[in-house]
Amino acid sequence: MIDINKLKFDEKGLIPAIVVDARTKKVLTLAYMNRESLEISMEKGLTCFWSRSRNTLWLKGETSGNYQHIISITADCDYDALTVTVEKDGPACHTGTNSCFTNPVWESESLHEFSMENLIELIKGRKTEKKEGSYTTYLFEKGLDKILKKVGEESTEVIVAAKNSDKKETVYEIADLTYHIMVLMIEMGISLEDIWAELASRHIIDHKVKQEKMV
Repeated sequence: MIDINKLKFDEKGLIPAIVVDARTKKVLTLAYMNRESLEISMEKGLTCFWSRSRNTLWLKGETSGNYQHIISITADCDYDALTVTVEKDGPACHTGTNSCFTNPVWESESLHEFSMENLIELIKGRKTEKKEGSYTTYLFEKGLDKILKKVGEESTEVIVAAKNSDKKETVYEIADLTYHIMVLMIEMGISLEDIWAELASRHIIDHKVKQEKMV
């Protein structure tokens, strides 16, 4: 860990802080910290910024309840900018969106961003706004039994591909299984956040068990 005295605050005593979602890795907001707000952030484990418009300290979530729980704070190579990785309790933006960065300026025609969040939103859309000829819509129309049958079939195909030590085929079948599991999640009202929280709780339990065994 570096000494915060190595950080280079600007002439106004501020340093930019890029807040990143620990789960999605998406940028949530760009804010500024002074030494006091940084120290408060480290002490409380919650993001605290310096509001340039109000000229005062600003503990994120203090009025909205949308706190940001800090996992780590990292300085760049020049020590004049920070990334703050957080778990958030609610929207990061005052407009109610998950991120402040929601206004596209330019997009490549050949390169496209992929995320599990975008995929599951696409799948969800096929249930709420049925599209003719869509396989996903077809699964939702057939219902839970059909979806479960496909999950079972794809699970078997993963096992067969792995048993044959065929990495390429195993990757292909795991992708198929993942897609059908996501369809099942939407059908049952399960979110990625639900799965994330469950996995995170298991990690904590596993860590505690390992500690106990080491004592």
